[in-house]
Order: sequence, then C-alpha cells, then structure tokens
Amino acid sequence: MLTAVFAALLHALTPFPAAAAAAADAGAAPGGAPADWAARPGGGAGDRDARPYVYLEGTPGTALQDRLAVTNSGRAPLTVRLRGDGRAGAWARFAEDTVTVPPRTRAEVPLALTVPPAATPGDASGELVATGRGAEVRVPVRVRIGGPTLAALTVEDVEIAGGAIRYVLVNRGNALLRPRLAVRVEGVFGTLLDRPERPLPLELAPGLRVERTEPWPDAPALDAVTVRLRVAAEGGARDEAEASETYVPVAPAAGGGLLLLGGLAALASRAYRKRRTGRGAPRPPESSEPPEAGAPPGAGASHRGPDPDHRPLAQAGARP
Repeated sequence: MLTAVFAALLHALTPFPAAAAAAADAGAAPGGAPADWAARPGGGAGDRDARPYVYLEGTPGTALQDRLAVTNSGRAPLTVRLRGDGRAGAWARFAEDTVTVPPRTRAEVPLALTVPPAATPGDASGELVATGRGAEVRVPVRVRIGGPTLAALTVEDVEIAGGAIRYVLVNRGNALLRPRLAVRVEGVFGTLLDRPERPLPLELAPGLRVERTEPWPDAPALDAVTVRLRVAAEGGARDEAEASETYVPVAPAAGGGLLLLGGLAALASRAYRKRRTGRGAPRPPESSEPPEAGAPPGAGASHRGPDPDHRPLAQAGARP
C-alpha cells in the first residue's frame, strides 16, 4: 500500500513528456523566458565578455553605432522582431526590424542610435526589445549625452480673468527645469497680494509649453491693479512679466454716470436762465458832459426822456 501511494505521488510530480515536448517546441521555458535563444549586447565572444547593457556616449544631433547579438541554440530557425522602448530606446533604429537566425547560430544586428538635437545633456535610458517564439528579451541601453547645458525659462501671456491669474511657462533651453513662482499685485492704495517664491508641482522638459492658473478669489471690486509674476529655476533661469486690469463695479458706475449727467444738465439750465435774465432792454449810455453850474442833478441829460428807473413811485405802474 505504501509503495503504491509513493508511486502515485511521484507520478503526479513528474511533468508529462507531452507537455515538456510542447514547451521545448515553443522555445519558451516555464516563466516565459526563452529556452533556446538569447539576446544581449553585441561584441562579446562568450558570457564572460558580454556587456550587461548597451552603453553609448555622444552629443545632441550625433548618430551612435552598436550591435545587438541574437543567439539561436535550438534546432530550428529563429525569427525575432526588434524594436526600441523607453526614451533612449526610441532613438534606436535596427538594420532589420525582423531577423531570421539559423539553428545553432549567433547573429549580430547593427543598430544606429541618433541623439535628438534638442536632447538634454545628461543620462538617458531605455531598452532594446527582441520578441520570438512566444518570449521577449529586453536589453538595457544607457546613453550619456554631452554638451553645454542652457537653462532658459520665460513666463508669457499673463492675464487676469474670472478670479484667477492665467499665465504660460515655456522652457527655452535644453535643460530640465523645476520652476518656482512669486506673485505680487499692486493696487492704487497699496499691495493687494504678495505670495513669496515657491516651487511649482511640475517639471519642464526642453521646449515644453505649459498653461497654468494662479487662484485669486479676493480680487477688488473697484481698483486699478498691476500683477507681476516672477519665475526662476536651477541654472540661473529667470524671467518676469506683468499685466494690468481696472475693476469698476457696473451698478455704481451707472449711477455715477446718471448723477454726472444730472449735474451737467442742472448747470446748463442755470447758465441758460442767467443768460436770459441779462438780456433786458439796453440802458442808454451815460452823458460825458458835465452839468451846468447851478443846475440840479441830471440837468445835463435834458435832451433825453425821463429815466424809467427813476420814475416816481406813483407813476411806476401808470399807463402812458
């Protein structure tokens, strides 16, 4: 009985020959790793000489050369598809995207990796991917990018709208930037807003343009304001921009306009009445001849009629 149980357990733990043969025909070992082929950086004669990853150095705009080795240790031809992945891997181009390797043969596929002209100096990484017989092999690639670093940052298109300050940040250099922002708003009677410099939660890649909004819910109802934005980043990148806005409440403005028009109308009416009052009958000119000696006052004007302004009170209302 014990012998039979032991034999049954041993049989259960032993893989079926058919399943093992199917895995060998597919070229994949348990876990998805290829059983009879491999991919690694080219140039090494054996495992000891194999590089752990592809390493290249160059400046922006240069094309770098290397090779990817594919070894087929199986008894059937191997067809693999090659591509790049990741930042540096996307820069790679193979001599052939699909390669067939004969049995028990090692083939080295040339590749060219072109560093973009606007690439940021520093390190970039990625992978070279080979896919065949249901398995995938990823070979790391590292690129060291040389050249001078230029940090340049601008703030543009500043405007005030809807209780917020809108602006645009642009990375004008070739270095990755982590910008900082300071905000200051001045009104007619003093400072309305003063936010010290603080880091923004973003990274600006070279050439990247980002639109952002700075909340300002306490904008005044009546004022003339000037908004100043200052941005800075590592490497000495710095810029400043401003925008102006005038706040005038609609209802008070309309009321003030009506009061102004009413005041102007009242002044015009008073001036008109004053002009009409001053248009009475013209008074005759005073005589320049001196009165005769002994004559009563007004004798020198005997040739004129009686002065209507000096008529007796009894005759003031009499009819002629």
